[in-house]
Amino acid sequence: MAWVLVLVVLGSVIFHLVSPWWWTPIASNWGYIDDTLVITFWITGIVFAAIVLFMAYCVYRFRHQSGRTAEYDPENKRLEIWLSVVTSLGVAAMLAPGLIVWKQFVTVPDDATQVEVVGQQWFWSYRLPGEDGRLGSSGVEWISSDNPLGVNPHDRFGADDVIVEGGNLRLPIGKPVKVVLRSVDVLHDFYVPEFRAKMDMVPGMVTYFWFTPTRTGDFEVLCAELCGTGHAFMRSYVQVQEQADYDAWLADQATFASLQQGQPVRVAKQP
Repeated sequence: MAWVLVLVVLGSVIFHLVSPWWWTPIASNWGYIDDTLVITFWITGIVFAAIVLFMAYCVYRFRHQSGRTAEYDPENKRLEIWLSVVTSLGVAAMLAPGLIVWKQFVTVPDDATQVEVVGQQWFWSYRLPGEDGRLGSSGVEWISSDNPLGVNPHDRFGADDVIVEGGNLRLPIGKPVKVVLRSVDVLHDFYVPEFRAKMDMVPGMVTYFWFTPTRTGDFEVLCAELCGTGHAFMRSYVQVQEQADYDAWLADQATFASLQQGQPVRVAKQP
């Protein structure tokens, strides 16, 4: 049994080192998150190996032998203090990097462009600022079949907002983006593995995170919360482009005002 425990440790370490399952190549500024995970792996891996190897030692060292008797020692104050100190240091070592990264995660740069993501069963919609560079306000009271994202029709800043319903989101490379998250129905989670950043979308709340795309390409959007029977099909893409390509695409998109022409906005009645 002692050798089995030693082989469990060796097998776990070898599998971790040669495993083909690892993070997707990063495409944002959040390398700090990868560093934090690596620190956590090192700490938990060392603790795992130490505990299992100690168990193997105990199984061998205190195995049954003729004439040997056990000694009952229910308390060992010195050992308890030592274990409490080591455990506290280990937990602090795991929490400290995470707290530092979290502060950066919620501190949005002043020059970040705001983009809204709206999740609903089971597709994604997006709203981007138009020529005025800012998004108009929105609210659930404005949601209707003609206004599915609930843009406030009386807010002059919302008229030129670009609406992408059920399509893909495009972003320029190298520009910080504040992603504002809203859910129409149930709990969703906007997650792009290459960006590392993710956040729950809670009905009745507005959540957010920010990131800077660092390489061009198409990156798949997943919902990281079980949101119903169509959860697995709730997918989209974030396409990161050079600034000129992004500007050309943005100029060709429909705005909220153009979509509302000839269609009066009906305010959804509250139950």
